[in-house]
Amino acid sequence: MKVINQTVSIEEFDDKSYRLRIYGELEEKAVLTHYLHNYRNGIKKHYEKDAISTLNKFVEYKQIDQELSIVAEDALQQLLFEVENVPFPTPENYTFKFIDLFAGIGGFRLALQNVGGKCVFTSEWNNEAQKTYRANFGEVPFGDITKDRNKNYIPEQFDILCAGFPCQAFSIAGYQKGFADTRGTLFFDIEQIVEKHKPKVVFLENVKNLVSHDKGNTFKTIIETLEIKHKYKVFYKVLNSATHANVPQNRERIFIVAFDPKKVKNYHKFEFPKPIKLEKTIHDILEKEKQDDIFYYNKDHQYYPILAKTMISKDTVYQWRRVYARENKSNLCPTLTANMGSGGHNVPLIKDDFGIRKLTPLECFAFQGYPIDKYIIPKLANSKLYMQAGNSVTTTLIERIAKQIIKVL
Repeated sequence: MKVINQTVSIEEFDDKSYRLRIYGELEEKAVLTHYLHNYRNGIKKHYEKDAISTLNKFVEYKQIDQELSIVAEDALQQLLFEVENVPFPTPENYTFKFIDLFAGIGGFRLALQNVGGKCVFTSEWNNEAQKTYRANFGEVPFGDITKDRNKNYIPEQFDILCAGFPCQAFSIAGYQKGFADTRGTLFFDIEQIVEKHKPKVVFLENVKNLVSHDKGNTFKTIIETLEIKHKYKVFYKVLNSATHANVPQNRERIFIVAFDPKKVKNYHKFEFPKPIKLEKTIHDILEKEKQDDIFYYNKDHQYYPILAKTMISKDTVYQWRRVYARENKSNLCPTLTANMGSGGHNVPLIKDDFGIRKLTPLECFAFQGYPIDKYIIPKLANSKLYMQAGNSVTTTLIERIAKQIIKVL
């Protein structure tokens, strides 16, 4: 047999010949990384049975199909090192536990870890977002949370449920179809988890338009579901990243924080964070050096004459609106959107010393509050990275709200 030499990796669980040997619908990488991520605390027991089964199958595959000499303990130690050697590991002395639903690239997780939280379950269905999430937190999220098999992996006890649940159904840009109750929406899956686990706190984020969607009926249904059906005490407020997070992006979002009054006696003391002075400007985020040519508009581009005529200032971020460029008069970055990388609409543009260009994905992540000196942005198509940034929360704003929640807890 060949001798293995530090070749075991989580990525190998995608090997086609390996996957053909595995039966059932177990999400191997998710359950194994959740187990390894909790290997040094009691939560590992929740994932242990399926994780050990997965690990043994993997070792058997390596021994037989690839003729590699390896034992489960060696594989375990190598994989453990891989999931722990990441930019944002779990705090050693955590004070509360949370779950991260519709996790995206980890905006909620980054914020709550920063205030002493430990994530015990993660769910995100998008494969590219899963890759970014794992690169930074060492964990592969479980997939579709509408599936009972994934809900069943949620540990029985945790303190805070976090969810920036998808907003397409509520966005001004969407079809704005109303609903009579929560069935048929992803909020219904959140409600099921709330009903089963009764967390101390439910912490939700969505687009501002959720409040007015369907003449207010959608938002009313969500609030009444939490307040009347599940007896939570609910607080909500629209906050802007520019006024509440010291981030120069004009991004208004609705935040909902709900407390179980039986478990959180001081719930009435909760307050959303106050506005703070915006000290950062777009120039604290924009790269000063010349960027890759792919981000610049060539002079022979059909819209270059329009852009050149409109975009005369280097002190603002413009936004391409299908056939014209609009200046953001407040000198802020306009709201980043999920479709800004697909071209044609809502594309943020700047004029720098080298020409007219789009924001880079790195700049978009920075405009969402990510610490780009540490945060890993994997090699994915730029369109995917733009989508990840546009779908994300402003993590520094989430952190300020989380601090207020922790004061009450």
